[in-house]
Amino acid sequence: MPNLKDLKTRIQSVKNTRKITKAMQMVAAAKLRRAQEAAEDGRPYADRMNAVMANLAAAAAGAGDAPELLAGNGSDKVHLLVVATSERGLCGGFNSSIVRMARARTVELLAAGKTVKMLTVGKKGREQLKREYSDIMIDHVDMSEVKRLGYVNAHSIATDVIDRFKAGEFDVATIFYNKFETVMSQVPTELQLIPASFEADEKEEAAFYDYEPGEEELLAELLPRALATQVFTALLENGASEQGARMSAMDNATRNAGEMIDKLTIVYNRSRQAAITNELIEIISGAEAL
Repeated sequence: MPNLKDLKTRIQSVKNTRKITKAMQMVAAAKLRRAQEAAEDGRPYADRMNAVMANLAAAAAGAGDAPELLAGNGSDKVHLLVVATSERGLCGGFNSSIVRMARARTVELLAAGKTVKMLTVGKKGREQLKREYSDIMIDHVDMSEVKRLGYVNAHSIATDVIDRFKAGEFDVATIFYNKFETVMSQVPTELQLIPASFEADEKEEAAFYDYEPGEEELLAELLPRALATQVFTALLENGASEQGARMSAMDNATRNAGEMIDKLTIVYNRSRQAAITNELIEIISGAEAL
């Protein structure tokens, strides 16, 4: 028979845990609202930038004089994988889904004889990947001190990636992150940064512009900014996805704790009733013996 004191202690412990998970759920809900608004507000700008860059890229491709950031350096032997995850855990499978996609891509590239380098953004992804791929990790971006994500954070990452590309450290760069759809749905996404890829929205009518200065000058100025915008969009989507996943995970944990409390309470009551019954039997037996 379970010890009543131990059962009571365990019930209280689970109740305390439920209070913590409930509080974390409420905090995640508040952060989710802000993160979701930031991600949704950034999408129109990113879409318009993508449309403009697609138009410029098409014109530059026709002229046959596209910048290296757009056309690449003619090789794809060395790949840089930028893996963006969270700094904190307790968010369900949010980080694991990104890491799983990055790991699968790494295995595929290595099997094809390519050289892979990895740059991690966020502690949790690094912790999971360094067990297998610590030898190919070239840098890490610590976001633990960032209270409110801004364009400057994405710009520094994009600048670092561009500088490494110009230095000849890699040929192709790809970023991995989670795209936010709903609180219950975050989609692991792989986006190629270099050579830059831009696709115009099919819903928009095709437009033709005369640019002053020419497409080459505009591309040289706008390509680094467009790449930083893509990184910023990925980080915003990641932020909203993280809070959505954490809110969902803490909600499940709170409900599971409630179910465990109910089961433990039933066991406690049965054990207590059995102990009382045994005591009554002993008293009655003793009285009859007298």
